[in-house]
Amino acid sequence: MKRLTRAMAALVAAGAFLTAQAQAPAPAPAPEAGWPSKPIRVVVTFPPGGSTDAVVRMLVPRLSEKLGQQVIVDNRPGAGGNVGLSLVAKAPPDGYTLGVGAAGALSANSSLYAQMPFDPLTDFAPVTMLAAIPFVIVGHPSLPARTQPELIALAKSQPGKLSIGHGGNGTAMHLSAALFSQMADARIVAIPYKGSGPAAMDVLGNQVPLALVDLPSALQHIQAGKLNAFAVTSPKRLAQLPEVPSVAEAGLAGYDSTGWFGLVAPAGTPPAIVARLNAEVTAALNDPGIQASMRKLGVEPAPTTAKEFDSYIRAETRKWAKVIRDADIKIN
Repeated sequence: MKRLTRAMAALVAAGAFLTAQAQAPAPAPAPEAGWPSKPIRVVVTFPPGGSTDAVVRMLVPRLSEKLGQQVIVDNRPGAGGNVGLSLVAKAPPDGYTLGVGAAGALSANSSLYAQMPFDPLTDFAPVTMLAAIPFVIVGHPSLPARTQPELIALAKSQPGKLSIGHGGNGTAMHLSAALFSQMADARIVAIPYKGSGPAAMDVLGNQVPLALVDLPSALQHIQAGKLNAFAVTSPKRLAQLPEVPSVAEAGLAGYDSTGWFGLVAPAGTPPAIVARLNAEVTAALNDPGIQASMRKLGVEPAPTTAKEFDSYIRAETRKWAKVIRDADIKIN
């Protein structure tokens, strides 16, 4: 009888356990399960029509097809990219809000601005770099210097008298010009413009002797002989200007300064979503047709792993912090 009672008690306990298990809610699915199930917003920190916006819009149709959801571009320029990326930093880390930021907002701005709406090193999950934008140092043909060594010698002979235009305070072009002056040990006055195009036009009009600008703003004028190209800022020569040396090659060893922009997600985005995004975006960037279209804009495809992009952002942050500090550059 005692054995039967113990058996009945065991059965009752087992039944209660099974009933409780049946009534308990099922475990919540992993955040990435079923992703994506709705449209994805990509916040672009530049206005429509520029090279960054154009590259993103090249990628959107392919990404929409591969991910099975519409990818929507949301242009949010302002404060050197801080406006757009602050939206991304505050968004839920669910893979439905992404951001495209450039070297400024993702590396230099933390040293340029007294206050930042986010921490670029902790508030984002880097996905991949998208593209690199090489710059070129150009001068008016009347300038009594034709090569980079001659230009540096001229600048040293006239400290503070030679000026160089750039695309705006705090831009990658501004910082590239500052780095050039520092490494050349020559005091060249930096003149800000509202974009690369106006800076190049003022050199054409001989209103300013030099400018450090992006390739699309200057390429046709260089090819027409209306601007003299001293050097390109990338580590190697460019296919579009094979006769023009790099700054490093022309005498400033170690100089390397290119603009760049890449894709990030809010910090805490599940690694599986970051990996899927990286796979799809890098596949698109490796497509020969997309690469050809990007190069026509003067930008170079630069796909990376998420880890490589994270390391690059951190290295760039350290690099530009020193340049900004040494040049005493401030953004009010």
